[in-house]
Amino acid sequence: MTSFSQTVKYQIIEDIKSRNKIRAVLFGILSVCKELSADKLMFATENEDTADFLYSKLKSLCKVSDIHLSVSARRKHSTYNVSVNGSNEIEKIRSFTGGIGRNNLKDLHGNDCASVVAGVFLAAGSVTDPNKEYHMEFVLPSIELCNDLGLMFIENFGILAKHVSRKNSEIVYLKESENIEDMLTLMGASKSTLEMMNIKILKNVRNKVNRVMNCENANIERTVKASEKQIEDIELIEKTVGLSTLSDDLFETARLRYENPELTLKELGELFKPRITKSGVNHRLEKIKAVADSIRNNGGTEK
Repeated sequence: MTSFSQTVKYQIIEDIKSRNKIRAVLFGILSVCKELSADKLMFATENEDTADFLYSKLKSLCKVSDIHLSVSARRKHSTYNVSVNGSNEIEKIRSFTGGIGRNNLKDLHGNDCASVVAGVFLAAGSVTDPNKEYHMEFVLPSIELCNDLGLMFIENFGILAKHVSRKNSEIVYLKESENIEDMLTLMGASKSTLEMMNIKILKNVRNKVNRVMNCENANIERTVKASEKQIEDIELIEKTVGLSTLSDDLFETARLRYENPELTLKELGELFKPRITKSGVNHRLEKIKAVADSIRNNGGTEK
């Protein structure tokens, strides 16, 4: 099953059309590659689309001939490896991208920072399924690269990214859904942005429904508990002095409450002829309660 993060990377690659954008994306990918020296390049990823993109573009646009794509199979995930050997081949890549250096984002080619970030994301990024949580991160090999990326976020996009160290990596991450949506759009995954926004809308609707239901359930529970106490009062009066001792309005109130224990005070008031208000019903039930309390205080008989 394709993950949300894999879908985002596929959309980013599909959106890369122009030569300048390809150049910027390659710059971003190669900035975080496994190894890059004057005569050797090694790149590893678990994302097949990213490996295919890098391999095909280095071969077709940079005219690199000594390039290899291999797969290392593992139990859970396969790793796709792209390697280039020879100083002449590396120089071809440097010439096309405008200069590359591992762990260096300072010398960006042109001003297409969004495409550079897209390249970094393809190589070292992931985004969690928004159905679960809002989280985008870039797993980087050095604090210098982490700082460069964080500076790009704030200077070019007005987004303040956060940082955390994890094992031997430095993590730049975003938690705010709006910032993640902005980055998805900027990197070229606008379809995933729309999907994320739709998921947020559904989540908000579900949360509102749950709040309403919880509120209604709480109101029902309060009504039931209050009704139980009122019926206890009515039954006590009936067993001791009899409901006939009540005034006509209290007798009618006791009868209707006893026959309709599930109704709210407002609903109960609508059964009277003529109807009475919620406060009117409550006032009568308070009088009935006072009669029952008097009976309890006097050992079972009302004075």
